Amino acid sequence: MFTQTKNISLIILAITAVAFSRALFALFNDSEGPNLLIVVIMAAVVYLLSFPLYAFGSSASLSKKFWLAITVQAAITAASYFVLR
Repeated sequence: MFTQTKNISLIILAITAVAFSRALFALFNDSEGPNLLIVVIMAAVVYLLSFPLYAFGSSASLSKKFWLAITVQAAITAASYFVLR
């Protein structure tokens, strides 16, 4: 049961990374829209930067680590927006 919950949490973290990455590039004023390859690469970067926090984080409860990882993903995306802008 624990591994199934952890796997579902990792899948949700991957989905939120894609959503944050898509939102990041949607905010740029590009007439062609965001490139799928760039969105996927940015999602991988966001996911890989938040994964160690979730997997190897402190001994806090699973839900606290999960929400902390999502918060870090949002912070990485916001920082990337201001850097790439």
